[in-house]
Amino acid sequence: MEFASSYLPLDLARNTPIAQPNPGPGGIYARLEELGHRLDRFEEEVRARMPAPAEVKTLRLAAGVPVIHLIRTAYDTEGRAVEVCDTVMASDAYVLAYQLPAE
Repeated sequence: MEFASSYLPLDLARNTPIAQPNPGPGGIYARLEELGHRLDRFEEEVRARMPAPAEVKTLRLAAGVPVIHLIRTAYDTEGRAVEVCDTVMASDAYVLAYQLPAE
């Protein structure tokens, strides 16, 4: 239904549970906070597009089904980007719902 890749600065992830296939309870974000990188905000880019042939195969998509491509960047309270997560989702399997403050 989806596949995702996370990218983190090497100086944050090297020799930590973050670099393991299973970083433990709470995942990458819990490990970042344990290392002193308190999360402040996330930015997301969302687009719908037709899938590449490899994505059709990986996601086992029916003909004509688009994908949702989501790129999320996590920032700590110092303003440093501490993770970029690149996710591709089958559009017929997901609903993306957001609440946005009216500032």
